[in-house]
Amino acid sequence: MANLSTKIKLYANKEVDFLKDVRLQDNSDGKGVFIAEWNLDIPKPTEAQLNALEAQATTYEKNQQVINTRKSLYGSWEKQLEEINENGIDSWKTRIANIKLNNPKE
Repeated sequence: MANLSTKIKLYANKEVDFLKDVRLQDNSDGKGVFIAEWNLDIPKPTEAQLNALEAQATTYEKNQQVINTRKSLYGSWEKQLEEINENGIDSWKTRIANIKLNNPKE
C-alpha cells in the first residue's frame, strides 16, 4: 500500500511541504495516518480521490527506490568523470546501460 504522503503529492501535482502545507497525523486507534491539517490552495481530497491514486502512487514509490539504487550504483559525478577519462565514454555508457537494465523502472 502506498504512503498517504505520496498520494497527496500526486493529487496536488507538486511537491508538498509536510510541515507547512499539509500535516499528517497517526491515528491513536490504529487506523493509520490521516490528514490533520490542509493548507494548500486546492480542495482537500476525499478518501475516494486518494484511493484512486493507489496504483499510480505505488508505481511512483517503486520507481523512486529504483532511482535511488541506480544513483548509488552510478557513483558520484567525480567518479564517473574519472571513469570516462580513464576508460572512455563507451565503457561508461555500457556500465550505465547495464545498471539501468538490471534496475528497470515500471
